Amino acid sequence: MLPFVRPTIEEEDIRAVTQVLRSGWITTGPKAREFEVALERYVGGGAHVRVVNSGTSALEIALLAAGIGPGDEVIVPSMSFVASANAVLRAGAKPVLVDVDLESRNLTAELLRGAVTPRTRAVMPVHFAGLAADMDPIEALARELGLRVIEDAAHAIGTRYRGRLIGGAGDLVCFSFHPNKNITSVEGGAIACFDGATAERIERLRFHGIEKFADGSMEVDEWGGKMNLPDVNAVLGLVQLPRLQGFVERRRELAARYRERLPRHDCLAQPAFGQGHGWHIFAVRVDFARLATTRPAFQARLADLGIATGVHYPAIHGFAMYRRMGYGPEQLPNAHTIGAQTLTLPLFPALGEADVDGVCAALAETLGEFEA
Repeated sequence: MLPFVRPTIEEEDIRAVTQVLRSGWITTGPKAREFEVALERYVGGGAHVRVVNSGTSALEIALLAAGIGPGDEVIVPSMSFVASANAVLRAGAKPVLVDVDLESRNLTAELLRGAVTPRTRAVMPVHFAGLAADMDPIEALARELGLRVIEDAAHAIGTRYRGRLIGGAGDLVCFSFHPNKNITSVEGGAIACFDGATAERIERLRFHGIEKFADGSMEVDEWGGKMNLPDVNAVLGLVQLPRLQGFVERRRELAARYRERLPRHDCLAQPAFGQGHGWHIFAVRVDFARLATTRPAFQARLADLGIATGVHYPAIHGFAMYRRMGYGPEQLPNAHTIGAQTLTLPLFPALGEADVDGVCAALAETLGEFEA
């Protein structure tokens, strides 16, 4: 069975983790700080980077650092992992779900403008699948309206927008290092910001609100969580980071081969290609209804042919919690279509050209079977 994702773990990674385990210091310490410094150098732009224990924690902390709380609204694209909206609820605010562009699957400034209310305090663009959202008009509108911009860059470590790396500019930018991401720390995340005071607050928020002083004393002035990243995780991200560019280039090569070899079929739509795409995932759209089948049945047939697939993602507005908030498909037609039709194909650096060709052949065979 060909998996749809496999983390790239090499002997160098295993040795680095083993060294930390043998060091006697495995929780947050020098390796976490080394990882932060390496990320700051990588994204550039004078960013301050702080690591946390997940991409979800990064979003939660970023919202708190931006002053988002009860009574506030945050605009979130409905085509994302549910963590994007859940983090807003966790902060006590209301996620306002909006539609996305059908091709890029990203939020646009036009869609953002139509969702703003007097209670809107922030917007959360998602760089879906590693394709950067068009940030210049989004940021211009946010400045005009006085909104904070919290980028959900869980898919976008290594992605570029207009030549610069995501995380090297902006307001607050949140990354994930989950095992299916372009680099991994097993679990982990990071926040990039652009002033020292915010970075210091993020440090407090990630660890019980504690502020430590030079004389060894400490103070707690506000709530903080337990969201720190241990050294045993951080060192894995640290040794993978120098290989990130190679991982991304390989993903681009494989995506280009998919683009060339995928069957041309009226019921199959390829994902958007764009400059600087980081290719976290390769998710096509299949019109299962037109094929008179279901996604599970289609996936089961591909599995029979030795191909594992994923679903990235069901649209957020389709989950019960958000349906109870009054959202429905008629309000978010593009996100609803993507959520109903998305199918994630195998994509990871160790994938071979022959593997891509095999996936494309299996997809063509399956489309033909259901078409008949």
